[in-house]
Amino acid sequence: MRRYAWMVVALALAAWWLGPPRAPTAASAPTLPVATEAPTARTPWPADLPPEALATLQRIQRGGPFPHRQDGGTFGNRERLLPPQPRGYYREYTVATPGAHDRGARRIVAGGDPPVEFFYSADHYRSFRRIAAPAHRDAGGAP
Repeated sequence: MRRYAWMVVALALAAWWLGPPRAPTAASAPTLPVATEAPTARTPWPADLPPEALATLQRIQRGGPFPHRQDGGTFGNRERLLPPQPRGYYREYTVATPGAHDRGARRIVAGGDPPVEFFYSADHYRSFRRIAAPAHRDAGGAP
């Protein structure tokens, strides 16, 4: 009996989690800061990102390979912290966390196909920082 109760609770949580997204109102839509740091000669991305985030951005530009099977999967924007877009617009990628024994909490979310906008989360989607994409780049990430 107890097992069935847990199954009902799990199904209810799954239904809640996968429920239809609600469009945010203009008043509730967050504004995200745009990184304005000058790129370094080594990378066109903002210099204050962790080096692991820069490596992930370069892998995204090259199209992989990615270290985790979840990388490149659809990001549903359930938290509604990113600008509203159709489902499938956002993709998530793992940013390695030194010392972590799992994927850690850091992620890059890329929007568009090919990606045209990028967001960094250091706290597993609780907050995002918009990353200014380089104006001109090739598949290797060079300006």
